[in-house]
Amino acid sequence: MSPDGTVYGETPPLSLRPKPDSERLALLGYQQELRRDLGPFASFAAGFSFVSVLTTVFEMFPLGYSFGGPAFFWTWPLVFLGQFCVALCFAEIAAHIPVAGAIYQWSSRLAVRNVGWLAGWLTLIGYIISVSAIAIAMQSILPSLWDGFQVIGGDPNVTTLTGAENAVILGTATILASTIISCAGVRISAFVTVTGVYAEIAGLCVLIVALFFNTRRGLAVTVDTTHMSPGMSSSGAFLASMLMAVYVMYGFDSAAELSEETRDPARTAPRAIIRCLLLSFVAGGLVILGTLMAAPSLSSGELATVGVPYVINAITSGTIGHILLATVAISVFSATIAIQTSASRVLFSMARDGVLPGAGHLAQVSSRTGTPVAATVFVGVFSAAFLGINYGDSSLFSAITSSAVGVTYFAYLLVTVPLLVRRWQWMTSQAPSPFGFEQKGYIRRALINLCAVVCGALFLLNTLWPRREVFDPSGTRPYMVAFPAAFLIIALGTGLILQKFQSTKSAL
Repeated sequence: MSPDGTVYGETPPLSLRPKPDSERLALLGYQQELRRDLGPFASFAAGFSFVSVLTTVFEMFPLGYSFGGPAFFWTWPLVFLGQFCVALCFAEIAAHIPVAGAIYQWSSRLAVRNVGWLAGWLTLIGYIISVSAIAIAMQSILPSLWDGFQVIGGDPNVTTLTGAENAVILGTATILASTIISCAGVRISAFVTVTGVYAEIAGLCVLIVALFFNTRRGLAVTVDTTHMSPGMSSSGAFLASMLMAVYVMYGFDSAAELSEETRDPARTAPRAIIRCLLLSFVAGGLVILGTLMAAPSLSSGELATVGVPYVINAITSGTIGHILLATVAISVFSATIAIQTSASRVLFSMARDGVLPGAGHLAQVSSRTGTPVAATVFVGVFSAAFLGINYGDSSLFSAITSSAVGVTYFAYLLVTVPLLVRRWQWMTSQAPSPFGFEQKGYIRRALINLCAVVCGALFLLNTLWPRREVFDPSGTRPYMVAFPAAFLIIALGTGLILQKFQSTKSAL
């Protein structure tokens, strides 16, 4: 709780807030400690780099195609519609609560302190694991650019022992570099992130043009259902293929995580949230569509195992392919910084309220760089340590990283559900509207909120569904089908225990 006790209270209407950012932050219960060095594009870059559609579509395309065939394309707009409703809710709240640790802060103010703490805890887990997941993607890229990146020799394929070992080395090096840059100050990390976004957008443009200039079939490919997974029903295969889009389209809230470092965040952060999701949807959809239309074969199995690189190698020269891989590597590094920065701000925000062990250290802000160095290092250390699981069991690492997405979706529900409850209370009992929202368009926003809750719950259920084909394709570990649900239960359980411990400690 902040010194003046306003952290979990009502937030005044925007019209009553002072205009200067530092005074607005003080009205929300905090003093300005972080440096406001970010402009609109840097705020957008934070969200766009987190989603990193160039990287994630490259990684996840085989998952979608292996289950749904070409028809999995339609899962992309379906997931987008649900997540766009979530983004609209987040943008609405971000305009009224421009504070670091967005998900944690929003849930705390909409619901109660315990719910907000849990939202922050789950977000922190999801983001730390996401740092590991994105950093380890370097193994799929760098050795293809230069053999020297396969430091320990052997087969660079991530499914082999030498590939898994080398992935840990490259991932750790990526996280170390990200940590150093993030600790150097938000202006430096923003410069790297913005540079990465420019490179990613350029790479997307080149890739999309190359794909559509080498098409072999028309738009009718998107209704081809003959290549769905033969061992599943058509509806089951379609829902399993939807995991690809669900795993990609999250993290757009990271623009709001940097609200205390953004100039005029009440206007900048909401726009950044919407813009990064819109651009990610358009660019990702074009890459998926172009890949399906330009693929040499839909039945060879390459789309279900290699994915987009298979098509790139078929339609471009080695030079262009290497340039595209280089832009993907830059995007991965940029995404690592963006996700680590977001995670550190959630950690900083919770520590500042004194709700975590070691809060006094984790909440410290460097007077030289204006960044929460201890929180940033904490995220880096735990993300790097988590990479060790890949060395021992790469399939377990993949299961955990996939389950972490479900944890994040649950945290999102801890914002959208309380917001919907508050709207309902206002409409039925004439209680004060949440944050002083104006009445104009209230019904429309309530319907959007309802859609966000329903879609979020369905997406979460889809990630937790016990599918042998997804979590135990070899059939040797039948218990793995329950892993996503078990992981969420463990995350919730440890969170409740830690919260109880910290509350008891604070009461002494």
